[in-house]
Amino acid sequence: MTPDVPIAWLTDSDPTLRWQVERDLLHAPPEVWTATRARIATEGYGARLLALQDPDGQWAGGAFFPADFDFHTRETSGQPWTATTWTLNTLREWGLDASVLQQNHTAELLAEHSRWEYENLPYWDGEVDCCINGWTLANGVWLGADVTGLADWFVEHRLPDGGWNCEWVEGSTRSSFHSTLNSLKGLLAHEIATGGTDATHAARHAGEEYLLQRNLFRRLTTGQPVGDWVDRFIHPPRWTYSILNAADYFRSAARHDGTPPDPRMTDAITHIRAARQPDGTWLQGTPHPGRVWFDTDAPEGQPSSWLTFHAARVLDWWDTATA
Repeated sequence: MTPDVPIAWLTDSDPTLRWQVERDLLHAPPEVWTATRARIATEGYGARLLALQDPDGQWAGGAFFPADFDFHTRETSGQPWTATTWTLNTLREWGLDASVLQQNHTAELLAEHSRWEYENLPYWDGEVDCCINGWTLANGVWLGADVTGLADWFVEHRLPDGGWNCEWVEGSTRSSFHSTLNSLKGLLAHEIATGGTDATHAARHAGEEYLLQRNLFRRLTTGQPVGDWVDRFIHPPRWTYSILNAADYFRSAARHDGTPPDPRMTDAITHIRAARQPDGTWLQGTPHPGRVWFDTDAPEGQPSSWLTFHAARVLDWWDTATA
């Protein structure tokens, strides 16, 4: 395990985090972390979010925005994070067993009652935004919905340079770091759950190459960072890209593929390591503004248990594999 991790602090946490610390940092036997994981549905953050589900299967009455959201004030109030897609993302990323939501037929309820704010499209069909479709693909395979068409959508909408851009519908032909990472996460979740197809495998690996060729944070043309946001770490990251968010994805992908870390990530790993504080923690950046059900991590500038876990897990994987 990566040295100097405040492990007692990380394990003194909600089950949503503790089970992952036990599995990925302490490397505890399965009977230990599965018992902790099972508690997500009945206590702490997980139980609180589950209790907020609407009878029609949604949260906050909407697919991507709450039913009461005033689009005219969007620029000043920020994106709300309480609607169905954001809540499903959270529960899935926390590790809630899908059977908990399958018991009340959440996937079927959403198919019947939930529509995207864009064009009133059916929920499990997705829409035109790459990030939204990536999350819907991951949530769909998690809950057992038929999202085969969405997996194929990513094959059809990959851009010539290898990645994706949510602005493709506006004519963009250059991939985005943010859109590409969120698309990759959806494709990897689909592949882990179903095995994928030759076409989705090829699309995923091409998207990974787009980021790796750029060392996860550089412009291909100049070698300079694409923006100051690449090493701005926040939890939850929502839609935003960072080298930590990307490195955590590549850890999952490498473990699934049975491959070692790609050396083109070396500089990104150096940046992640440099952000560690003397007490072994990583600090929370500026969280996204907008309505939340409740806070689950530290305020800006304070040690973040979630960022500390994710960064320590990435470094543990990297250091062990490259020793």
